[in-house]
Amino acid sequence: MKLLLDANISFRVVKKIQATFPDSLHVERTGLVQPAKDRTIWHFARQNDFIIVTYDEDFYELSNLYGAPPKVIWFRFGNVPTDIIVQKLLKYQQDIELMATNSDIDLLEIY
Repeated sequence: MKLLLDANISFRVVKKIQATFPDSLHVERTGLVQPAKDRTIWHFARQNDFIIVTYDEDFYELSNLYGAPPKVIWFRFGNVPTDIIVQKLLKYQQDIELMATNSDIDLLEIY
């Protein structure tokens, strides 16, 4: 399962979650022209089998408009240190895995 972290999340998170979520990337490491537009990120994630992780409501709206793939993890909490983001992703690992394998779940909101 591969997570694609949006620009609004620190690139440092990727290294800290590699053991649990191998092959995850930060959007800045995709080769897309930066700053990448949301639709460009959406299409990249779709073509490369990523789950988008973001604070950005626009991905929620794209999910409602187009459905999955890609699936979206939407952080619904304010700016927090990198370690808190890592803790949240690890805490919700089972929910993320369920979402990844369940065709009825396109969006996971984490508070």
